[in-house]
Amino acid sequence: MSSDQRFFDFLKERIGLDVTSVGPAIIERAVRQRSAASQAQTADEYWHTLQRSSDEQQALIEAVIVPETWFFRYPESFATLAKLASRRLADLNNMRALRILSLPCSTGEEPYSIAMALLDAGLKPHQFKVDGMDVSPLSVDKARRALYGKNSFRGQDITFRDRYFSAENDGYRLSARVLDQVHLQVGNLLDPALLATEPPYDFVFCRNLLIYFDLPTQNQVFEVLKRLTHVDGVLFIGPAEGSLLGRLGMRSIGIAQSFAFSRHSAPEPEPLPAFVPTPLPMPQPVRRIAPVPTQRRPFASVAQASHPLKPNNFEAAALLANVAALANEGKSAEARAACDQYLRHHEPVAQVFYWLGLLSDVAGSVLEAQGFYRKALYLEPQHADALMHLAALLQSQGDTEGARRLQDRAARSERAADSERKR
Repeated sequence: MSSDQRFFDFLKERIGLDVTSVGPAIIERAVRQRSAASQAQTADEYWHTLQRSSDEQQALIEAVIVPETWFFRYPESFATLAKLASRRLADLNNMRALRILSLPCSTGEEPYSIAMALLDAGLKPHQFKVDGMDVSPLSVDKARRALYGKNSFRGQDITFRDRYFSAENDGYRLSARVLDQVHLQVGNLLDPALLATEPPYDFVFCRNLLIYFDLPTQNQVFEVLKRLTHVDGVLFIGPAEGSLLGRLGMRSIGIAQSFAFSRHSAPEPEPLPAFVPTPLPMPQPVRRIAPVPTQRRPFASVAQASHPLKPNNFEAAALLANVAALANEGKSAEARAACDQYLRHHEPVAQVFYWLGLLSDVAGSVLEAQGFYRKALYLEPQHADALMHLAALLQSQGDTEGARRLQDRAARSERAADSERKR
């Protein structure tokens, strides 16, 4: 079944998804899967089925949304939350419980991580409540079941599992004292009246969502997020979204790797270590087209990376794996040092420059990030993640046309890769 703008428009209207942010191949694949499941023979037949059935509409949305989350993803965000929560309670003289929102909450790992972080910080159950919300009923149902497999526990420190989970069959069951702190519900951030009758939240987590919207939808969603966040509150976002919030008038609170932004007055920033970039070797052009991942993560492990890195020996492969592990754990300085070590001893590869770009992006060094992304694209012109992140930076600087060209390149790359996979 070929591309059909109707399905792109449907997803844009319902969940705000910009097709260029994920590539049309992912949506086309979901349409093919749902067409087969509903026994539709043509695109028109499936379109009519979709229009008549709200269940099928939700099924298509579920087929496009592939949750990628785990407990304590970006751990510094939760450490920062714990510090700020104690200060916030003091500012409120403990007159009310803190209100925290996680959306999209996916399958529950994030809101439950919030609750565990605050309990570990010494907060009492009556001092905070967490709301989790997602557009996917299936994800919310899974979150309510609170039974998780090993893939939900990543990173070096999983000691929290012993404190808050019990083994059950092949998984781990979350304890009631965490469940009691979290309320889960289905909701759509594109709804301008979302939670309109609720008081604002002290802390809002909305991570890795804005990058999938076009500029008008980003502005629309930001207005909802601003309304949901208390005037003195803090908004936590994803690593690649800092430049977007800067354009929309937010500012970082100044804590490294926290990805936390405030609307007005910010907490006193913690001192950050000075960083002088290590001179990088000039990359040599490499001609190759890499397959594009179906689900993007800012830091992908070598085993999961879709861009072939082709290390020339075991040491190079180990270094690349170490970079991914450090970046996933939020250890920015160590990840950057590992990238520099790789480049000193091995032939440059696009993925290393992409990681350096993303680490610079997270740190707020926009020009430096652009340089690294461009080095990645010099080595691998169809590196989809570098294309999309550089596009986001250009868009935040007002270069809409330049951003659109990069998005179009990423979309063409994904179509080519999908065609190659079918052979």
